[in-house]
Amino acid sequence: MEHVEALSKYVTHFVDQLAYSGVKEVVISPGSRSTPLAMTFAASEDINHWVHLDERSAAFFALGIAKERQEPVALVCTSGTAAANYYPAIVEAYQSRIPLIVLTADRPHELREVGAPQAINQIKMYGDYVLWYQDLALPEVGLSKYVRRQAARAVDEASGKRMGPVHLNIPFREPLIPDFTMDGLWRDGAQPVPRSLKGKWTVDEDTIVSLTEKFKGKERGIIVVGPQMEDELAHAVTTLAHRLGAPVLADPLSKLRTGEHDKRNVIENYDTILKSETIRESLRPDYILRFGAMPVSKAYLKWVRGLEIDHYIVDTENSYREPAGIAANFIWSDAVPFCEECTNRLAQEGKETDWLEHWQQMNQTAKTLMLAEPDHNLNEGHSIVHLADAIPDESVLFVGNSMPIRDVDSFFMSTPKHVDVMANRGANGIDGVISTAIGIASTGKRTTLLLGDVSFFHDLNGLWMAKNKDIPLKIVLINNDGGGIFSYLPQVKHPEHFEELFGTPVGLDFTKALEMYGASHTKVTSWEAYKQALKDVYEESGLSVIEVITNRTDHVDFHRAKWKNVEQAILNGSEV
Repeated sequence: MEHVEALSKYVTHFVDQLAYSGVKEVVISPGSRSTPLAMTFAASEDINHWVHLDERSAAFFALGIAKERQEPVALVCTSGTAAANYYPAIVEAYQSRIPLIVLTADRPHELREVGAPQAINQIKMYGDYVLWYQDLALPEVGLSKYVRRQAARAVDEASGKRMGPVHLNIPFREPLIPDFTMDGLWRDGAQPVPRSLKGKWTVDEDTIVSLTEKFKGKERGIIVVGPQMEDELAHAVTTLAHRLGAPVLADPLSKLRTGEHDKRNVIENYDTILKSETIRESLRPDYILRFGAMPVSKAYLKWVRGLEIDHYIVDTENSYREPAGIAANFIWSDAVPFCEECTNRLAQEGKETDWLEHWQQMNQTAKTLMLAEPDHNLNEGHSIVHLADAIPDESVLFVGNSMPIRDVDSFFMSTPKHVDVMANRGANGIDGVISTAIGIASTGKRTTLLLGDVSFFHDLNGLWMAKNKDIPLKIVLINNDGGGIFSYLPQVKHPEHFEELFGTPVGLDFTKALEMYGASHTKVTSWEAYKQALKDVYEESGLSVIEVITNRTDHVDFHRAKWKNVEQAILNGSEV
């Protein structure tokens, strides 16, 4: 009886503290050794629980919830390889700074490394991909305060200045069933650990003054906003850009292309513009000020590598996110107060320059040509254009990696709609894309998923949660029977190996799988059918899939023709 009492108090005080510290959602992967945690979360009145049968999909589902809410979500699994299946999502959460609290149940110490079933070495099993790790003590009488401190710290570590995943490995001895009828459980008998207070921060005033004077004295500045999650940054950074007279190169995941903020300085076609080596060489800024992670654009990466200028990178923690290998000035500050402090020291009327006008003209030229009517054949680029027209206001567009995010970069233009464009760009993987989107949709946000056929095949199991919990999701599936992005790489010149090793044709008809998961399914082969399907799908409830059939062999030629037209039009136009 002493063991059951110790176990029951241990897990109820642990879960209660998580709730007190702000955890509202938990995703549980069924298993035996995790019974104490699973039953306690299910019994909690303060934490909503989800049950997902596939651990890999479960972890990405939790990541989707945390990505949308920007709050820590708990994950629970049993011992053994169940915990290993969480690894891809934990890597993505670490790289993209998404708060997860990973709770892996474990065998007690005496059953480790002795050949016990379903026992592997779970000590620090996620290595450097978690912000904090603890192997907790076994449940004993008198550990309620201890376990509350661990729970409180887990939330603090996951949701600090640098958000990300944390890992608590929790051993349990049998019997595993807690008794919720006992006295002294939940918030009875142990005071909750107070929640930590957090605030915004920026650099000191002298630094702000010095930086502002430098920016003010230059006519050819560039502001870049890469993937980032802060809604308030759009207004703050565009106001700063207007007063500096600087164009803003806006990544599709920057939160700058959508919404009602001032977009006069926003350049959404910079990737297309910088595809031209000739144009890249003609554009030499005085400085670049970047917020967020490195943009999706490979053309931008090539450009900045050749610029020996002052680079400034604003980041919320002491990190070094600069893959271009340039000598950058890192400014560790919250982005919004930094922008506001700089803006307050600049003239209110703003600044117009020939440099800004040139970027605006190039952007408009690129936009006109990229949006020009396509031929009769379906293609990935104009699939994005029509999707952007049809997608509802106040919704999320979740984008798969490889070609879909690059096509969104090229063809999703600025809009007053409040559409939050998201993607898993931490590790840039194709795993868990469906599950992440369903996690976002589970929060109540109207969500559309855009992805390719290889990514779709890779996470078909993720559709189970949408069916099981009746979570509405709209999917635009670009099916070119393979991995289109590899057609841009040198491997394409080796046809004897290309198709098998890189083209990766899936060769599947998804109709039966979608029927199994209860999804409505429309396969389109013409623009008229696609536009009608988009209209219809947003009037439906539940899980709906539009499958757009395109030709992978036409993909490269279509894109390169567009880029060449833009290059020629800009080079034939006026120059600064």
